[in-house]
Amino acid sequence: MSLKGKKILLGISGGIAAYKICELVRLFKKNGAEVKVIMTPSAVNFVSPVTLSTLSGNEVLINIFPDVNPETTESVETKTWHINLGIWADVFLIAPATANTVAKITQGISDNFLTAVVLAARCPIVLAPSMDEDMYKNEITTYNLSKLKERGYFVIPPERGELASGLHGEGRMPEAQTLYNYIDTYLNNKPSDLTGIKILITAGPTYEPIDDVRYIGNYSSGKMGFQLAKAASLRGAEVTLITGPVSLETPRNVNRKNIQTSDEMLSAVKKIYKNFNYIIMSAAVADFKPKEFHKGKIKKENTDNYSIELERTTDILEFLGQNKKSFKLAGFALETENEIENANRKLKNKNLDLIVLNNPHEEGAGFGTDTNIATLIDNNQNVQKLEKMSKFDLANIILDKLTK
Repeated sequence: MSLKGKKILLGISGGIAAYKICELVRLFKKNGAEVKVIMTPSAVNFVSPVTLSTLSGNEVLINIFPDVNPETTESVETKTWHINLGIWADVFLIAPATANTVAKITQGISDNFLTAVVLAARCPIVLAPSMDEDMYKNEITTYNLSKLKERGYFVIPPERGELASGLHGEGRMPEAQTLYNYIDTYLNNKPSDLTGIKILITAGPTYEPIDDVRYIGNYSSGKMGFQLAKAASLRGAEVTLITGPVSLETPRNVNRKNIQTSDEMLSAVKKIYKNFNYIIMSAAVADFKPKEFHKGKIKKENTDNYSIELERTTDILEFLGQNKKSFKLAGFALETENEIENANRKLKNKNLDLIVLNNPHEEGAGFGTDTNIATLIDNNQNVQKLEKMSKFDLANIILDKLTK
């Protein structure tokens, strides 16, 4: 009875893999969970609501509005089930999640009961995409799933195998036992160890303006910092994210502050840094900026040679290390040679509690990737070399190391 007392909301959209959900409901009930089922109108073509109601022991909800015949209906009862269920559940699993449903969730379209509950849900949402391989690998679907991950949705990747079309490929929904294991592991290992903790995270690049249309910048995508913010928030922390210019969506329940330049980031950090228990500086702050700003656009005519005089920016990480009293501080080191030596020097000189070292030349650790390869070094000179992993998984390891 590993799920005793757990409340599972199960959403079913219109895909052939819906037939597997009967076994999944049985597994949830067998292990003590309370299960409520929502179906899209298309889903009833693949599995019977009567069967799912019998297995779950609860009414199966399909339509937002009751079927009303104005000639025969004398009264109508309305309920805000989409709100009630969104509050009730410990986890909301959508399986199968078709390409259509994934697209609707991404865009916030709530034209059926299932997608309306998605917007109202306070609990974590897990998607199990299921579709033909060409649909799954279509750039639109890939984009939608990527955006949902950024927003804090969990995605159980589909498996390779025989598809409904008769083709073999990626897109097959995992078997009921696999889905059960995922939800069981999540509900019984859901971390909430950072509840009540305040964490400040910086992310992305800074843009140092040359004139009104040009700037000095770098290739940072901000993905590592955003995954740190997402992971910390999911573990209960109160997270503030100060970010340079990036094209990423704000993780759920994260307070985001946008900046452009290193001076703006410094100012934003100085205003609030004393309010936090932990600070993680993952931003790629420019080391230099133009000494003078040229108003307007610098014209290339009659300018065969043009030089820009640079000056050092304020080292925000160094400032925090010098003023560290009530918080622990982590920084990042991007090194291409003498990596451990240079990272250790930075750890000591900046008075850090933890430094995260990576090399952009390693495959899977460069700018803009969804994975990273890192080495963690703490102020006791403990070195932890990690394998390639998703930035979300690395974020949780960094949080474990810093907060423990």
